[in-house]
Amino acid sequence: MGIFTTRRPKKRSPGSGLQFNPTNGPSGRAEGRGLTLVPEEMFRKILSLERKRSERSGLSFALMLVHAGKLLQAEGAEETLGAITKAISASTRETDLSGWYEKDMVIGVIYTDISAGSMKSVLSVLHSRVTSSLRNDLNLEQMNVIHISFHVFPDDLDLKNGGRPADSRLYPDLAPQGAASKLSLVVKRTIDIVGSTFALLLLSPVLIVIAIAIKLTSRGPVLFKQQRMGKSGVRFMFLKFRSMYFQNDAKIHREYIRQFISAREDHQQPDDFSGVYKIKDDPRVTRIGRFLRKTSLDELPQFFNVLRGEMSLVGPRPPIPYEVEVYGVWHRRRFLEAKPGITGLWQVEGRSRVKFDEMVRLDLKYAKTWSPWLDIKILLRTPAAVLRGSGAY
Repeated sequence: MGIFTTRRPKKRSPGSGLQFNPTNGPSGRAEGRGLTLVPEEMFRKILSLERKRSERSGLSFALMLVHAGKLLQAEGAEETLGAITKAISASTRETDLSGWYEKDMVIGVIYTDISAGSMKSVLSVLHSRVTSSLRNDLNLEQMNVIHISFHVFPDDLDLKNGGRPADSRLYPDLAPQGAASKLSLVVKRTIDIVGSTFALLLLSPVLIVIAIAIKLTSRGPVLFKQQRMGKSGVRFMFLKFRSMYFQNDAKIHREYIRQFISAREDHQQPDDFSGVYKIKDDPRVTRIGRFLRKTSLDELPQFFNVLRGEMSLVGPRPPIPYEVEVYGVWHRRRFLEAKPGITGLWQVEGRSRVKFDEMVRLDLKYAKTWSPWLDIKILLRTPAAVLRGSGAY
């Protein structure tokens, strides 16, 4: 038997406790051998919908995955499947859903509306009941192949302990599906490589001049390096030209960001809230730094991030980890569903003039409607947005 793993949610929300009837499954059939498994494509769509429902309701859910290896493709597969569905049926309610997470390999069960406060104990009970039932019907060799894992949404990302990538097993629907989708990603990556290489070569004299100007006007390194969160929460070292005085206090921006994100759309924001990442008239910014920010020239080193594959030319801006600590669950989708970019819908349609929730909605709109052609249109609109300088500080 594989290792029993759990992931606990960040927030504790009220929900119904998980109650079990040891003889009845989702369809009410005894023994569970008549348990119907939802097809893989449908199961993944329902898992996606359950995530979104959970984001709105604040209630947690758990995904149990029963990894059967090649047992369901070998001789006696029907009997093995019967034993697994029997075990699942004895540990589910009518509101839970069972289906193929991976056809003939992994069976998934979505346990909805579990009280977050009792999540750990509920998963322990589930694990015990499923494994006990399996031991009654399978031999030791079969049990050594089967692995059960649990995954809880919302995922806390372990932010308080340095962070980790999001649990990809909760997001199987975000993986590229089909040849057309994979081809689009290849086209996007090709545009990123060609575009960033061309930009770095064309702008190399500008890069040198900016580097000299920064070095001559203030002490400290030319480049500002900061840990950011990329796609699926994978962290990387983000590059910018340094526009602030060396060794300044980050608490100013941290507190500003917390207040900005916490402000709701229906509340009036203070006059000094003028941007998402940049504070208007920030005292930490150098004289040349103001010019670089106004013209967005401080962003040029990010073409190296694009070349390394950490960013794209087009996509949501990569958040700072301490920003994500105050995100609502649905806000996280902006970095879970798309690779971060240098420019995007927010920059060309709203920039710092829009409130945080609206910025997230623009990012989600991009992730949902993305195509290589949309990237090209955004890239063509970016120079005009930069020249206007509206919302840049």
